[in-house]
Amino acid sequence: MIYLLDTNICIYVIQHKPPEVRQHFEQHHIRDIAVSAITVAELQYGVEKSQQRARNQHALDQFLLPLTIIDFDHAAAQAYGKIRSTLEQCGTPIGALDLQIAAIALSRNLIVVTNNTREFARVPGLTVENWVS
Repeated sequence: MIYLLDTNICIYVIQHKPPEVRQHFEQHHIRDIAVSAITVAELQYGVEKSQQRARNQHALDQFLLPLTIIDFDHAAAQAYGKIRSTLEQCGTPIGALDLQIAAIALSRNLIVVTNNTREFARVPGLTVENWVS
């Protein structure tokens, strides 16, 4: 695996909007792309609060089917502690879920793909790509 998709990128791929995100997604072998269990939880929350649950659940299930889902494990927990401490000392904290996603990526040396580069760029040593721009 190389890429860890953030929630916003997953939504763009599922909805085929903007088209350049879907194009980037399709240019990579599926084994090189993963999502975190944190992202799956956020996507599932979106399905649960949507007006078209059955349709959106099907779309989410189809999207996730070929992907590797990475859990928040002990290595990620250790990275989380370091990142959170560093960002708090610098006065530049990020959201709890983004922090967990960043920790998973750092602990496995993955590239976070997101349209929320401002948050993730604060994390020292984290490689971030934006497939929207």
